[in-house]
Amino acid sequence: MTASIPFIDLKAQYARLKPAIAARIQRVLEHGQFILGPEVKELEAALARIAGCREAIGVASGTDALRMVLMAEQIGRGDAVFLPGFTFTATAEVVIAVGATPVFVDVAEASYNLDPAALARAIDDTRRRGALKPRAVMAVDLYGLPADYGALDAVCRAQDLFLFADAAQSFGAHRGNRAVGSLAPVTATSFYPAKPLGAYGDGGALFTDDAARAEILRSIRAHGAGGAQYDIVRLGTNGRLDTLQAAILLAKLEVFADELAARERVAQSYDRRLAGHVTLPPREAGSTSAWAQYGIRVANRDRVAARLKAQGIPTAIHYPLPLHLQPAFRQYGSGEGQLPVSEAVARTILSLPMHPYLDEPTVARIADAVVAATHA
Repeated sequence: MTASIPFIDLKAQYARLKPAIAARIQRVLEHGQFILGPEVKELEAALARIAGCREAIGVASGTDALRMVLMAEQIGRGDAVFLPGFTFTATAEVVIAVGATPVFVDVAEASYNLDPAALARAIDDTRRRGALKPRAVMAVDLYGLPADYGALDAVCRAQDLFLFADAAQSFGAHRGNRAVGSLAPVTATSFYPAKPLGAYGDGGALFTDDAARAEILRSIRAHGAGGAQYDIVRLGTNGRLDTLQAAILLAKLEVFADELAARERVAQSYDRRLAGHVTLPPREAGSTSAWAQYGIRVANRDRVAARLKAQGIPTAIHYPLPLHLQPAFRQYGSGEGQLPVSEAVARTILSLPMHPYLDEPTVARIADAVVAATHA
C-alpha cells in the first residue's frame, strides 16, 4: 500500500523542536503569568525585528487582528471597505461585524492579489452610487505573496482611503527590501497552526510604525482599557494572545528563517517538475513568498484531485468560491460574472502539499503524480 503524505507536517516540526518547546512551556507554568506574561513582550519584540517595524502587538487570532484595525479606525455603519473577492471568509466577515459594508474587488491574474486598476474603478463606482462612504482598503497577501502595496497606496492616497494588510498567509515574506509588516500602515497576521509561523492554537499579531495607533490597538485588545485596568476609554474586545502560545511561537522562531528557505526550495522543485504541465503559482520579481500554500491551476481539477487521493497524496482547494458567490455574502455582490478573474481562479485552483519538511523524493512523487493525472 502506498504511504500517505501529510498535507502539512506539524509532527515533523514538533519532533525537531520538542526540547525547546517543552522548556518554553515549563517556564510559563512556573511563573504562572498566563495572560500577557513576559513571553508575549519578548515575542512582540522579536516579531517587530523580523517585520522591520517599530510596534508589534500580539492578539488572540488573525481574525481579531483584522477586526481590531477596523475598530481603531472607527469604521462602521455606512462605510465601504474594499477587499479582494478571492480570499478567506475572515477578510469579509470582520467588515460586517463592525457594521460596515464589504465591496468585493477582482484580483490580478498575475498575482491573485488585489488588482489596483480594478480597485480604482470600484472606488469610483461606489462614490457615484452615493449610498456608502469609501473608507478603507484591505489588501490580502494570498498564499504568501505580498500584494503590490506601492500601487495600492497610490490609489488610496488619491482617494483619501486607509490602507491595511491582511497578511495572515505571508508573514516572513518580502517585497523589494521591505518585510511583510512594514508594507502598509497597519498589517495583521495569523498564527493559526497551519500558517508558516503557527501556534498550537489561535493567535495573531498587528504591526505598525505608528506609536499612537499601537497604543489604541493595545487598548482595544484589553477591553478598551486606558491607563488603569478598569479605566475603559473606548469600545474594546478580549483580544489578547495568551502566554503559552507566545512561548511556543518563540521556540518556533528559532527555526523560522530555515523553514522559510526550505519552503522556497520545495516551491522551486515543484516549479521545475510541473512547468509546462499546469499553471504554476504566481511569482513576482523582487518579491519572496512565505508559501503558505502552493496552488497550481488545472482545468480538470476534480479528476486530478481524485487520482492523487487514490495514491495517498492529499490536496485542498483554497478557495472553491469567491466571496461574492458565497451564500453569506451574496447580498453584497452582483452575482456570477462580477469578478471574472476571481471566478476563473476559484474554478481551477488546487493546493498541493507544502511544508518545510517535504524531501526531494516526496516532491518528485507528488509532481510525477500530478503530471500523470493531468495527461490521463
